[in-house]
Amino acid sequence: MNNKVVVLDHPLLVHKLGYLRDKETGSGEFRELTKEISRILAFEVMRDWTDMKTVDIETPITKTQVKRIHNTPVVVSIMRAGNGMLDAVLSMIPFASAGFIGIYRDRFVNNTVEYYFKMPQDIKGKLAILCDPLVATADTMIAAIERLKSYEVDKIRILSILISEVAIQRIHSLHPDVEIMTLNIEKEVNEHGYLVPGLGDAGDRLFQTK
Repeated sequence: MNNKVVVLDHPLLVHKLGYLRDKETGSGEFRELTKEISRILAFEVMRDWTDMKTVDIETPITKTQVKRIHNTPVVVSIMRAGNGMLDAVLSMIPFASAGFIGIYRDRFVNNTVEYYFKMPQDIKGKLAILCDPLVATADTMIAAIERLKSYEVDKIRILSILISEVAIQRIHSLHPDVEIMTLNIEKEVNEHGYLVPGLGDAGDRLFQTK
């Protein structure tokens, strides 16, 4: 696709994604698989981190110096479904702060509607890791990106399990600097806005709602 999109093609992730797609997979197992995948995505999103500081410590044996992550990122959940990824990502990056964006696409006004926005005070100049398991049309994702940029974050990286080709094109037509990490790029979005073959509504499957 381009160098701003990373598709993680790993046998373990392919195996787990297959169970997420399966309609017979129950909510509890769906949540656990989402968490397992999110931890791996979190590991990969921090792979090229370079902002480190040197700290003096003592091991049980001697004094030494170690490196620790500096200018820690903020992990942002696009609610509801992003909440299914958030705890797992934070378990891998426990020093990160967290933010929440509630946005939905209103078909009656033909626009996105923001109903909740809560961020840490110090997000200016930080990496924002934006979590949403499924990105289909990208309407809410683009709105979230624009809100974060208004707070002058340094970079934005999207963590998704599945994203459509059209979503990538729309995001990068407006925000070519945004990086995307995903398990698979879906070719289709149906008339109801669902990814095909996809895995249904991630929020409903995570939380047993309709």
